[in-house]
Amino acid sequence: MILFDGYDLIIYGAVVPSLLRYEPWALTPTEAGLIGSYALVGMLVGALVAGAVTDLVGRRKMLLVSVSWFSLAMAACAVAPSAELFGLFRLLGGLGLGGVMPTAIALTAEYSAPHRRSLDNALMFSGYSVGGILSAVLALALLPAFGFRIMFWLGALPLVTVVPLLWRFLPESESYLEARNRARDPWDAGGTKRGLAALFTRRHLLPAVLFAVTSFFGLLLVYGLNTWLPQIMKSAGYPLSGSLLFLVMMNVGAAAGSVLVAPVGDRLGMKPVTMVAFVAAAVSIYLLSSPMAAPVMYALVAVAGFGTIGSQIMVNAYVAMHFPPEVRATALGWTLGIGRLGAVVGPTFGGILLASGLAVEWNFYAFAIPAAVGSLMVLLLPKGTRAAVAPAPDAVAVRA
Repeated sequence: MILFDGYDLIIYGAVVPSLLRYEPWALTPTEAGLIGSYALVGMLVGALVAGAVTDLVGRRKMLLVSVSWFSLAMAACAVAPSAELFGLFRLLGGLGLGGVMPTAIALTAEYSAPHRRSLDNALMFSGYSVGGILSAVLALALLPAFGFRIMFWLGALPLVTVVPLLWRFLPESESYLEARNRARDPWDAGGTKRGLAALFTRRHLLPAVLFAVTSFFGLLLVYGLNTWLPQIMKSAGYPLSGSLLFLVMMNVGAAAGSVLVAPVGDRLGMKPVTMVAFVAAAVSIYLLSSPMAAPVMYALVAVAGFGTIGSQIMVNAYVAMHFPPEVRATALGWTLGIGRLGAVVGPTFGGILLASGLAVEWNFYAFAIPAAVGSLMVLLLPKGTRAAVAPAPDAVAVRA
């Protein structure tokens, strides 16, 4: 599911050079950047809605609806007759995509053993980077012969591949089932705040705000670079095929680096590994501004992939480990929802940057700066992980 989530988002960056050459639409870089942001505006709304609604309808239903929704929107993008309708369908698809990630992270955290929640989250989230790799590889193979529309038809495949598997095998959240049973119990005294009401209490409000701001910088990097890295490298003199290979290396670095580093977070806590990821992003992106041998460039792009996509993976795991089960999905929806403002800014920011005519190295400096600011935000995050160091009480109650 997360593989297709990553594919459907990152594919836009892989097809941007083709869209800019598509004469019937005559897009400028700024317009292409705006269209890239439309899906992320939808994701902002989708994540906030999902974070609140999932506590009412359950994680299973939310995922089934979200995956079906974004699959249909991808099919609509494939047949869009104009740039305006294409942008509208990307916006609508974002609503479904926004509901997937916070719900999937919360469900993964709930079903993970406490000592490996970070690793399980990284393994699950690595599907996002694998989707990014597939988008670039398939673009290399299919774009020259079939054009950009075939790439969006492939993005609609979850409707007939993933949704049936989710329907058959995906379990419901045990904490949600227990909460629903308590709500039906006439002798239940209740009084326990859940959802947004619990998140906005004195105990959780400040961490929730800090996590959201940190996510802003993480998602700005993720979507800004995944949208514009091929075009940035192309403007630096690389051919389109080489530019798409940079996108492959970025996502390879994200998947491999996150899975390797995540167990350290389970042992030492999420704060140091999240800091390492942001610092790695800032340093590697800055170094990419200087010409160097191709193997070194590819290695730096892989490190940047870990530092950008990996930093957001670590932030998500950090949130899941910090907040208790009754507010975990809401906290993730809030963090990713507010963070999506960064995701919206990223593609538009990159488009304006490329259209500005600044020296090529500024394409890299402009993304190294938010990575450095993100590392400073990590310093303000809480040190401990309050969420269960033992199985969640709700889960124990249901099993009993």
